[in-house]
Amino acid sequence: MTIDTGLITWIAEALEPLGTLSRRRMMGGVTLYLDGAVFAIVDRDDALWFKADAASDAFWDGAGCARFAYERDGTIAMINYRRAPDEVYDDAEAMQKWAAPAIAAGRRAPRMRN
Repeated sequence: MTIDTGLITWIAEALEPLGTLSRRRMMGGVTLYLDGAVFAIVDRDDALWFKADAASDAFWDGAGCARFAYERDGTIAMINYRRAPDEVYDDAEAMQKWAAPAIAAGRRAPRMRN
């Protein structure tokens, strides 16, 4: 399955006032970066998941945004990404509002070395 490039273009356009979007294919999906900081992933089903961390978990929990879960070796594993609300898919202001805590979490995270 391929990722919807229209979705990636939409995200880049909506977040343009906040910075420059880049991407990297990873595990069948795409990892998104804003000015070099990872802030989201788009999965195989073209769902957008925002990066979270201990500092932002209460925000995401309060908004009812589910954690990203997947099956690994017969068990359910979770990573700290949260499902984006539906409104971000067609409202640039909503995209910016909901992406802001994810961008902040990405900037707080340690940088990966290549």
